[in-house]
Amino acid sequence: MNDSYDLDLQSIQDARRCAVAAREAQRRFASAGQEEVDRICAAMADAAYHESERLGVMASEETGYGVAVHKTIKNQFSSRDVWNSIKSEPTVGVIHRDEAHRVVEIAWPVGVIAALTPSTNPTSTAMYKVLIAVKARNGIVVSPHPNAKHCSLETVRVMAEAGEAAGMPVGLVSCLKTITLAGSQELMKHYAVSLILATGGTPMVRAAHSAGKPAIGVGPGNVPAYVDKSANVAKAACDIVNSKAFDCSVICATEQAVVAHREIAGQLKSEMQRHGAYWLDDSQRAAIEHTLFTSEGGIRPESVGKSPQQLARLAGITVPQTARVLVADLAGVGRGYPLSREKLTTVLGFYVENDWRTGCERCIELLKFGGDGHSLVIHARDEEVIMAFGIEKPAFRIIVNTWGTLGAVGATTGLVPSMTLAPGGAGGAVVSDNISTRHLLNIKRLAYETSAPPPQAYTLAPDVTPAEVTASAAGGAAGSAGPCGPGNRSEDELVREIVRRVLTELNR
Repeated sequence: MNDSYDLDLQSIQDARRCAVAAREAQRRFASAGQEEVDRICAAMADAAYHESERLGVMASEETGYGVAVHKTIKNQFSSRDVWNSIKSEPTVGVIHRDEAHRVVEIAWPVGVIAALTPSTNPTSTAMYKVLIAVKARNGIVVSPHPNAKHCSLETVRVMAEAGEAAGMPVGLVSCLKTITLAGSQELMKHYAVSLILATGGTPMVRAAHSAGKPAIGVGPGNVPAYVDKSANVAKAACDIVNSKAFDCSVICATEQAVVAHREIAGQLKSEMQRHGAYWLDDSQRAAIEHTLFTSEGGIRPESVGKSPQQLARLAGITVPQTARVLVADLAGVGRGYPLSREKLTTVLGFYVENDWRTGCERCIELLKFGGDGHSLVIHARDEEVIMAFGIEKPAFRIIVNTWGTLGAVGATTGLVPSMTLAPGGAGGAVVSDNISTRHLLNIKRLAYETSAPPPQAYTLAPDVTPAEVTASAAGGAAGSAGPCGPGNRSEDELVREIVRRVLTELNR
């Protein structure tokens, strides 16, 4: 028996063990009250935040991608900011009452979440997914990218240890230790898993959608940034260069191409150069194209998350030490223009268009070539142009006058803080939101009678008269218990007792 076969078997067994343990723990955790859930999540968020720097360094060193200090920022965002965005959200018992329609909504966990995480943002994505899953009383098993195994495992260990110290059942939060494709597939298909939450490349997301389970899968973006003649050009240039340079462009919402209105294109180029954008000549562009992509258009892993200087060494060219991003002028979109693809590294395409309408069409081309439904950035002060882009573009996040990188995830905008950005039906996902706790929460509804069935719907028994039916129906509708509290007992007490009874029956 060869070593790789042994590793597959170990990974499969690891997946089974984690999934079963998570289900058993989740069944116990399902009876937890809101205060207990929030205490546990707060402890995990706090532990992750305090370890953000160390885990950021681990992620950068293990993967070879990005900038350690930027990964620290993402870790702080995915612990502190994500927790702040969900901590007041009710996820236990009655969470909403519609008195007008006499409907009561009750929160219910999904079950066990299989969470696939990428190598580009390994620690921050793990933090965020653990928090949104446990806040909804779910179990979660993280399946990390093999190239980010150790930093992901350590992140989950830190959070699980803190949660368990605060009263979380052992096994509710875990991470696969032996990582193979066979193990990840076993986890996704395992009977104890209820939902798959997949963040990463297209092949992994496709695998998640084909596993036979409910899945929320989000893949690549190809984010255009349109700069209108009405923009604050100096700010736009500063935002674009800094956003693209942030963590060497490994966040999927990072700008991939600039589309400039012709009237301000020269000024924009000069301002971008002032902030560290280096324009490639034709021979340098060709060398970078070969360095970034295979002849079939696939991304070369060694080019991901690299600085301009690292890319230059790989390509055999020379760029200044002051270069923060590399920019190439492009005339078209598609296979004949490799740099019009998504580039998970510090390289931008640059287009010049005659007006905002042709700029609009160029942005649509870029989105359809590799980022349908994902995100788009616009820099403008003309509200008519901004609204036209919002209405017409096939993207579900239109980021206005800020960084694409941090704006789309909700760090510099009012969007829901998230490290998983769904592209909707256009991009092959079931939703178009920034994924958060509410997507991992089932809602039960108590619906009281608000009107009697029509008389013609009844089939009368021989000894029942139509008048009796009408009187009974009217009395029932008038006398139905409304959506009010159950006597002197609190709703939380009642819900917990009912859940305990259900779990007792399930475990017999």
